[in-house]
Amino acid sequence: MIKISKYVLVCTLLPLLSLSCSDTPAPEETAAPPEAAAAPEAVAAPRGASGPPEHAAVEPVNDRPNPYETLRDWGTLPDGRTWGSVSAVNVDVDGVHIWAADRCGTNSCAESDVDPIVKLDPDGNVVQSFGAGLITWPHGMDVDSEGNVWIADARSPNARELERTPNAPLNGHQVVKFSPEGEVLLVLGTPGETGDPPTHFTEPNDVVVGPDGSIYVGEAHGAQFQDEPGPNAIGRITKWAPDGTFIKSWGSWGYEDGQFRAPHSLAFDSQGRLFVADRGNRRIQIFDQEGTHLDTWYQFSRISGLFIDDNDMLYAIDSESDENYNPGGWQKGLRVGSARTGEVTYFIPAHESERASGMGGVGSMGEGVTVDAAGNVIAGEVGPIQGLTKFVPR
Repeated sequence: MIKISKYVLVCTLLPLLSLSCSDTPAPEETAAPPEAAAAPEAVAAPRGASGPPEHAAVEPVNDRPNPYETLRDWGTLPDGRTWGSVSAVNVDVDGVHIWAADRCGTNSCAESDVDPIVKLDPDGNVVQSFGAGLITWPHGMDVDSEGNVWIADARSPNARELERTPNAPLNGHQVVKFSPEGEVLLVLGTPGETGDPPTHFTEPNDVVVGPDGSIYVGEAHGAQFQDEPGPNAIGRITKWAPDGTFIKSWGSWGYEDGQFRAPHSLAFDSQGRLFVADRGNRRIQIFDQEGTHLDTWYQFSRISGLFIDDNDMLYAIDSESDENYNPGGWQKGLRVGSARTGEVTYFIPAHESERASGMGGVGSMGEGVTVDAAGNVIAGEVGPIQGLTKFVPR
């Protein structure tokens, strides 16, 4: 049985209230083209705008230098395809090529037969693609030391998609491991169904492979839109053996250390510490590999995507901050700093946008982030700008 997540229901209703979601799950909820849109304006604070009290004591970090040149619309899809929403990006094991998962030209692959997963060369040309019919909503990605591509598929086809396309593949709520050539090597979760481990996921946001090959998954996406506990309030990290055997889980929904409201992105530093972008709580939480809480950082803002390079430079991309979802003057943008000390060194502000962003306010910034061996930063955009953006060191 397919269960429609609370996140899908909330985002389905928001357009009726003249609101929207940055990670809007259905194609028809993608905002209109800029020329047809109204002038940008902030929206009323919707559900999920609460946060932990510790956040209020932290001064916004918006004033660091920006040493990057911004190149919009980087990367060209084959056969005249246009980019849709992209939140899943990761550098290849060679440090040169970039993997990205496009939501099939819109914001969902439920009704599409194109390959969502693409590999791009340094010039932005697609050199490989796969995954048609196997992924509904690619949300998070990792590339392991053997070059295998892991995808967190965060939702299944919704009711409207199934009404239009009854034979849409019932994927979603799963983690899929692909070989570098696109062969499916492992599937975790039960496709098309929500639930609890060891047999199910609920809206998995991201997947990362640890230093010893263990697999870590963050759930659930819709938790960031809840302000109080309930039956669908899920916040957890699950750990799996390399062969897919369930090991353990930790965390719950909430505001305290060790609790989560949408663990949206995961990354490891050189010490083997797990960094969790707890987006709904506007912070990073740091854990050891067994789930022991080590630290909490608020200075990197409301983070959608995390990447930590081999030198422990931390790239934290914020696609949502405004006075609704991150009050106190925080701005959307990419903050770059140290995973060792927590110091924020650089800040890349949001792009100018001709219409309001999905979560309110104006401006647009990517949701997924990765960095190649030359130091170029690649961001995956979910809207109102979509596709890929490249930030090149000056």
